[in-house]
Amino acid sequence: MDTMRERFASVTSRLLDEDPRLAVVLADIGVDGFAAAARRHPDRVVNVGIREQLLIGVGGGLALTGLRPIMHTFASFLVERPFEQVKLDFGHQGVGGVLVSAGASYDWPSGGFTHMAPGDVALLDTLDDWTVHVPGHPDEAEALLRHAAAAGDDRVYVRLSVQTNSAPRAVDGARFSRLREGRRGVVVAVGPLLDNVLAATEGMDVTVLYATTVRPFDGAALRAATGLADAADVVLVEPYLAGTSTRFANDALADRPHRVLGLGVGRRELRRYGQLDEHLAAHGLDPRGLRERIAGFLTSAARA
Repeated sequence: MDTMRERFASVTSRLLDEDPRLAVVLADIGVDGFAAAARRHPDRVVNVGIREQLLIGVGGGLALTGLRPIMHTFASFLVERPFEQVKLDFGHQGVGGVLVSAGASYDWPSGGFTHMAPGDVALLDTLDDWTVHVPGHPDEAEALLRHAAAAGDDRVYVRLSVQTNSAPRAVDGARFSRLREGRRGVVVAVGPLLDNVLAATEGMDVTVLYATTVRPFDGAALRAATGLADAADVVLVEPYLAGTSTRFANDALADRPHRVLGLGVGRRELRRYGQLDEHLAAHGLDPRGLRERIAGFLTSAARA
């Protein structure tokens, strides 16, 4: 099976053939995947070199001309390093484009902390009107990329990862999907953490929602799911900074007594390179760690 990033290159190359409004801007990362597309569309595949602020600036300039730019590099270089340009060249200018990242929170541990971005979604939450997609499988990535490319002048972030679930789910670029129903609470699994959540909650009497589009946050689906449960206890399991979406869940349930537990990447930097699975376990995002924390949270509610 190809990776999400490989699917991004092949799908976007085809989209460039189909839609003359699309353009791709790169910063040396991912150039090989667009070599053929660059030969066919030299005016719409631009490599600015290792200049991430320029990557976003060129994308914003292309958007001002009426094109729909798709900008790609590691998440830490796409959202964090050029954040001022994202804020001004897109938000302030009122134009749209698509940011497509690689690396996620810790996909390449040997790259060190410079190539990790657990805070990317939280950072974009400080800006207005960004749609955020977090696919959990290359097929989902393709569907969401096509959705983002065709999304008019919207501002969209597509967060790709080498982590992937064993099978794709149907995605529509908007709503959470309900995979299990239960009475003791609701667990929201985001993107590539779905398989771990399903394994962790096996045998538990909980509802499991699957989220691949996290902004806008599907508060209606969460409200409907908590309506099935005996208590409005919610666990959010996100592949980025823990607690990133807790305020959105709290807002959705503001008129109901409820509790929310946000699980995700911890704030403490793990300074040993290790392997991806070791980082998952260290942050408690492997099935064993998730089961302990989810069960503990729900048990504490039963004892209260």
